Amino acid sequence: MSDYLVNLGRNGAARNVLGRIGVPLPQELRRAEGPYEETPLTDRTFVAHGAGLGLDLGAALTALGATAGPDGPDVIVLDASDAEGVDGLRTLYETLHPRIRTLARNGRIVVLGRPEKDAISVGHAVAQAALDGFVRSVAKELGRKGSTANLVRVAPGAEAHVLGALRFLLTDRSAYVSGQPLTLRGDLGAAPVFAPQPLHGKVALVTGAARGIGAATTRRLAAEGAKVLLLDREDASEALDAVATEVGGTVLYCDITAADAPERIARTLAEMGGADVVVHNAGITRDRTLGRMSDAEWDLVMQVNLGAILRVHGAMAAGSLNDGARIVLLSSTVGIAGNPGQTNYAATKAAMVGLSRRLAGDLAPRGIGVYAVAPGFIETRMTETIPFATREGARRLNSLSQGGLPQDVAEGITFLSTSLASGLSGGVLRVCGGSLIGA
Repeated sequence: MSDYLVNLGRNGAARNVLGRIGVPLPQELRRAEGPYEETPLTDRTFVAHGAGLGLDLGAALTALGATAGPDGPDVIVLDASDAEGVDGLRTLYETLHPRIRTLARNGRIVVLGRPEKDAISVGHAVAQAALDGFVRSVAKELGRKGSTANLVRVAPGAEAHVLGALRFLLTDRSAYVSGQPLTLRGDLGAAPVFAPQPLHGKVALVTGAARGIGAATTRRLAAEGAKVLLLDREDASEALDAVATEVGGTVLYCDITAADAPERIARTLAEMGGADVVVHNAGITRDRTLGRMSDAEWDLVMQVNLGAILRVHGAMAAGSLNDGARIVLLSSTVGIAGNPGQTNYAATKAAMVGLSRRLAGDLAPRGIGVYAVAPGFIETRMTETIPFATREGARRLNSLSQGGLPQDVAEGITFLSTSLASGLSGGVLRVCGGSLIGA
């Protein structure tokens, strides 16, 4: 479903007139198309400041295709990892104050810091903690321009993983990710080396692949070279077959809650060579306030959104999940912030964040990375059924003042499925436009 305010904003005259009377229109977001490019920042200009991590940020951004240009930059990267105390935090102001108003539309700001637990002093710890509130606030200020700001915390030993994160956060792949912190770990192996189609030769499972986020994810993983096993119910066969034909994937008709589903999935993956990427996307809602919710509504959401994932993971981990695999769990901002009438759904989506943390530790010896993705308001068939006034409110309650697209979530999932995210495990990426609630 298209957003009429975004459509209206494409008209420059309408944008100017409404802006003068205090009705700002959302900025249309610039989104990438096709597979990953070697130099995704071609024709973009950058400003880079700071060297606390010992990185040559200028060289890194040049390698991505950007050129240095302090006036009206498209990209600003600030290494504030050595900021300490009040004086250290002034670097944030001095670097961004003169440039933030000239940042291009659909621009990107990334601030680099250290995890608090790795701070070398009290002053260093509080300054690094301050980066979170600072970046979230900057993101909210930039949203009207379609621009984003994000924070990357870099643990000691993880410096070589920074470029992989920048490849996502500084490009049009992250159009609907703003105000979010990511923490790169230093204990997860070798740094990523970019190669075209980084999933070439890899086997990927996507559950709930027939429509919406699942279908968009299937297309993106296939575009990066993956051989995809598409799973959905047989009553979605027409849509599932169409996506599978489009990407040359393999179809598995399966009710994920069926008793034999885990064994069927594990066996099929083993026949394909084992899973290198697993995307647990299948999920449902049965919304009702807790006092009015039936046993069946509670139990069905629990079994589809959580129970089935636990059982399927158990079956795969026993033999059809390859070492070095990447697992992505679909959470939701509802699981983080809560929502009336969705206690069952919110519980299962919060569980995905907890599962990400637990599995990251359990599977680390096998080099397997696990991450949750929490979408905000995404324009899907499900959200089309929401009453108009409620839908409009949900669309506008983020920094970018608009809903996201399935493509936006698929980009986040694809990033986390590749070696570009090799420094990430055990966390959650919110694809929510910088939600004003629970983000």
